Amino acid sequence: MKVVIAGAGIGGLCAAIALTKVGFEVEVVERAPVLTEVGAGIQLSPNAVKGLAGLGVAEAVLAVSSQPQTLEMRIGRTGEKVFSIPIAKDARKRYGAPYLHVHRADLIEILKRSAEFAGAHLRLNARVAAYVREDTGLRVGLDTGAIIPADLLVGADGARSTVRKQMLGEDQARYTGAVAWRITVAADVAPDLPHAAIVWAGPGKHAVTYRIRRGEMINFVGVVETDRWRGESWDQPGDPVDLADDFGGWAQPIPDIIAAASTCHVWALFDRDPLPRWSDDRVTLLGDACHAMPPFQAQGAAMAIEDAIVLAKCLQKDGVSEESLRNYEKLRKPRTSRVLNSARSNMGVFHRSNAWSQAATYGPMKMADRLFPAFIRSRQDWIYGYDVRKVVV
Repeated sequence: MKVVIAGAGIGGLCAAIALTKVGFEVEVVERAPVLTEVGAGIQLSPNAVKGLAGLGVAEAVLAVSSQPQTLEMRIGRTGEKVFSIPIAKDARKRYGAPYLHVHRADLIEILKRSAEFAGAHLRLNARVAAYVREDTGLRVGLDTGAIIPADLLVGADGARSTVRKQMLGEDQARYTGAVAWRITVAADVAPDLPHAAIVWAGPGKHAVTYRIRRGEMINFVGVVETDRWRGESWDQPGDPVDLADDFGGWAQPIPDIIAAASTCHVWALFDRDPLPRWSDDRVTLLGDACHAMPPFQAQGAAMAIEDAIVLAKCLQKDGVSEESLRNYEKLRKPRTSRVLNSARSNMGVFHRSNAWSQAATYGPMKMADRLFPAFIRSRQDWIYGYDVRKVVV
């Protein structure tokens, strides 16, 4: 059985590995001429790492990652600590896997090598443009003019998915009201920055800092509420002067990190409401193509990894059929919708706009961290405790 996957991002490559391992012939079609990533970090929470372990790549990812000691929230302008969760101690014991920070390019390279080693074929510099259903399968048309016969098409082609557009028609992305800056710099510009995932909260904006590449680099993401959105793009160049202005007056090491960046990128943050359906006969969706979400829960990649493994399980059990794709959606949609809602609500938590609302929100958090640390740690159990390897289809 031949599966064509549109998109060689994290979800598409994970699907290629998972499907090849259970006996499908897989071809991944990617519009980029080479698989490269603009410098960016990614957080892999324990549920994501358990998925990667199920694909057989967790140890390779661990070797190029940084492991945070804590998950923290701090006040952006003062650096005051609101709470600190000792994730390095908790993650393996509580969730069965570590919490990792990795450079996205490193993760993509590992997944690419694993997919090709498993037997998947990667076709670069081509894009899935359309598909045609036939009695016995599909014809998948590429923008190069090539036609690929297939039994199943998986749209893992991102938030602006061409596959989704043909399946469901034009849809309207929801602008979250914020843009995100991202930079990576050498770790020696902020030697005192702890090995931690830190959310720096402020009025109408927040930043996230963490180390990647075995601690040798710092990844910075700064989210700012604004009307100056620029479309759904991950590689729009930004002006470092504007970035510095957005976070002027913030506590160290935020100014030093920003000052060390020679280039930066900015993108508008969009999401979409849950889709009415994910599949159409022999076509289905995965990852951002069916549940694009803002990065305020750091779960976009994790959800795509989980999708890939559950899809492979469903197809292994029932073959390429409406039943298997319905089961895939039934198993995944409630979880991804809940994570989307949680991510949306977090922006408000991080962006309290005045001293009163900050005190009303962060004061109880700080008190709970001191008096009831088990409660603070349990808040993420429903996300991190999930083990996609144990899902029964």
